[in-house]
Amino acid sequence: MSQFNLDGKVAIITGSSRGIGKAIAEEMAVHGAKVVISSRKPEPCDEVAAAINAEHGDGTAIAVPANISSKVDLQNLVDETRKAFGKIDILVCNAASNPYYGPMSGMEDEQFRKILDNNIVSNHWLIQMVAPEMRERREGSIIVVSSIGGLRGSETIGAYCISKAADMQLARNLAHEFGPDNVRVNCIAPGLVRTDFARALWENPEAEKAVNASTPLRRIGEPHEIAGAAVYLASPASTFMTGQSLVVDGGRTI
Repeated sequence: MSQFNLDGKVAIITGSSRGIGKAIAEEMAVHGAKVVISSRKPEPCDEVAAAINAEHGDGTAIAVPANISSKVDLQNLVDETRKAFGKIDILVCNAASNPYYGPMSGMEDEQFRKILDNNIVSNHWLIQMVAPEMRERREGSIIVVSSIGGLRGSETIGAYCISKAADMQLARNLAHEFGPDNVRVNCIAPGLVRTDFARALWENPEAEKAVNASTPLRRIGEPHEIAGAAVYLASPASTFMTGQSLVVDGGRTI
């Protein structure tokens, strides 16, 4: 059996109606997992789940909309997953917010709080909701989609970078806490990827050209190129890896 086999596993992926989250859900389904599609709006979630079911069979995917800023919504996401599939083996905290683009001196307090709440606190909430059953079962993988922004400074997305650095530390701390129960916590740190979320960073041809020039592979990434890293971290292939941030950035940070 392949080390990357996810047969019988159940995965929740937040922010999975588009972009990186959608690619992760699709790739995990390819490798045998049952997947839960979740984002704020029901219709896009339903569309992604329906497409996955059409390709891999009914019952492979379900849609459970949730706003990550709502603890009630997140608990419902967990409850509905357990009701449908009986357990949670894999959690991918992918959804995030970045409502401000510019120097931190121009950012409103409310915008800063939203970034910290949605990118750090909501991950903490959701992890604490799923971790007890994983620890009791002595098996589970928790993946936080961070960013190379957590390793670098920025003049335009500083608060976002701060939140992503915090996610890396969240993974390190929880790896210590959950490790004795064989539950692993890791981050993926993508570079610039062609998603709607990051559109402000790449839709300008000059901006994309500048990024490409400082990237050894001379291009930005595509969502499916992050999905493979998530499958690795979710699968038996990575059972001796925890507390790490796996950088997938075309070489930009080197």
